[in-house]
Amino acid sequence: MAKKSPLAAAKDVRVVADVPNAPGADAYHFSEQIGHLLRRAYQRHVAIFQAAIPDSDLTAAQFVTLCAVKEQQSCSLNDIVKATAIDQATIRGVVERLKARSLIVVSPDPLDGRKLLVRTTPEGLALIDQSIPFAKQVSEQTFGGLNPAERVAIVYLLKAMTRAEEG
Repeated sequence: MAKKSPLAAAKDVRVVADVPNAPGADAYHFSEQIGHLLRRAYQRHVAIFQAAIPDSDLTAAQFVTLCAVKEQQSCSLNDIVKATAIDQATIRGVVERLKARSLIVVSPDPLDGRKLLVRTTPEGLALIDQSIPFAKQVSEQTFGGLNPAERVAIVYLLKAMTRAEEG
């Protein structure tokens, strides 16, 4: 007997007791928990990113940071944290590595000497422009065999989950 895809198997769920964490569900299976599944999906996405992006030294977190800084033109570390959802300690390391590669410049804010401003360099902008077509392919590969409705649904649901966190 051929093994069903996870999507086909999910469509066959008929009773509430088969749905993880549903009222009446008997067992806890870590492999069916949302956190585990999100982590697995993210690991897959990062592996696809690292294989697809021509600059082997550019990580997904660095790319997102570069894009956020480009979008905001000049921003503080706190602005980057808010835009990327990368924690403060991690973003400091990401910024240091991008700065060491001359992809961004960090300078004191002329209005507030305690605050640092980050902006992309011409080299950083060029790397973003070079990487975007590959990043689009990464998104396409991450979606894999999901049909258009499933793609819309997963993006909608993930955004809803992140809004719940903010709320």
